[in-house]
Amino acid sequence: MLLRFLFFFLCQAAGAALGWWQAGPWGAVAGACAAAWVWFAWDLWRGARVLAWMREGDPARAPRLRGMWGEAADRARRLVRQGRLREQASDARLQEILAALQASPNGVTLLDAEGRIEWCNQMAEEHFGIHFERDALQSIGNLVRDPDFSAYYAGHDFTRDVVLQGRASTPSRPVRISMHLHPYGDGRKLLLSRDITALEQAEAMRRDFVANVSHEIRTPLTVLMGFVETLQTLQLGADERARYLGMMSQQAQRMHHLVQDLLTLSRLEGSPLPGLVDWVPVASLLRHCEDEARALSAMLTQGAPQPHRIAFPTPDEAQAAGQVAGIAAELQSALANLVNNAVRYTPAGGSITVAWEAGEGGGARFSVSDTGPGIAAEHLPRITERFYRVDRSRSRDTGGTGLGLAIVKHVVQRHGGTLHVRSVVGQGSVFSVDLPPMRVRR
Repeated sequence: MLLRFLFFFLCQAAGAALGWWQAGPWGAVAGACAAAWVWFAWDLWRGARVLAWMREGDPARAPRLRGMWGEAADRARRLVRQGRLREQASDARLQEILAALQASPNGVTLLDAEGRIEWCNQMAEEHFGIHFERDALQSIGNLVRDPDFSAYYAGHDFTRDVVLQGRASTPSRPVRISMHLHPYGDGRKLLLSRDITALEQAEAMRRDFVANVSHEIRTPLTVLMGFVETLQTLQLGADERARYLGMMSQQAQRMHHLVQDLLTLSRLEGSPLPGLVDWVPVASLLRHCEDEARALSAMLTQGAPQPHRIAFPTPDEAQAAGQVAGIAAELQSALANLVNNAVRYTPAGGSITVAWEAGEGGGARFSVSDTGPGIAAEHLPRITERFYRVDRSRSRDTGGTGLGLAIVKHVVQRHGGTLHVRSVVGQGSVFSVDLPPMRVRR
């Protein structure tokens, strides 16, 4: 500031000296005034350059000046640059936040105070069937016309969520979307949506599972309690007592098998996947399956005119099949379940054929074919569900728990294989398991 006044006085002194030299005292006064106006115009021009640049705000075009206006321009340039950097950092942070919201598995929609869409991610677009570029600033009530949502939005009670049918829902594949509004800011709202179809299906399966388990255990337990009460209250002969005790033993065995199968399923779902270190001989698996199948057949066809015709690979063929990588107990349980099911559901005199064949690419296929009653096509997609039975009375008569095929499916999937079922009503069924090449060694 001192230099600025010094330069001003020097200009006046120079103007006064020039005026004195030209016109004497009055010339000195005129020269000093003229110099002051020249300095003022020049300083005004410098200030105008700074103001013009500040209106543009481009740091690269800042004027290069000295003195007070130069310092003001330098400080303003630094402030503009810092503001630009802060703005760029804010934009980058905003883009990171939007990218995170885009990656969210839930739908996120931002609504203004009037309920218009300010922003939404791709998941919300899928849930509501909207497109942000097309539907920006559209009222959410005009795009989601479900009466339940309209009542939920108008009620202003956002302590709970509302469940609606998704836009992609079909009769064969229903989709359920949960929506929850969260007020924030000055009347704005955050609308969160998520697909709860799998959650509702899991909850329904859990309820069905508990109901089925309760029903399956209650039936034999009721029989046992009835027989115990009969034995306690009635004087029975030795033959009747022995018959009742046999029935009680049968029902106890039924509950025991059910509990064992439930424990097996629980263990399969909670244990790590089998590795490729332990190798099980195919011959031993087939030998155990054959022993169980023939013992079960003898029990079921006792007194029948003709027993089952059961065919297994010969010992040499079983020996040539090699080994399978996996957990021996699980593989044994799965293969035996398939064979025992074929024996249970095939009438006396029918045939059961078990085969082990080389698969494509070095894999293997284990198959069980029977001449039983067969399974109708509408039941095939559901026969591996827990407690699903094509014929409940038939399953109870043969001692089934309704969990055998569910165990088979879990074991096969854990070993990287696939389960296939082919069946024709009145002609029989073929259950086959395909194992990948990495789990087969010949």
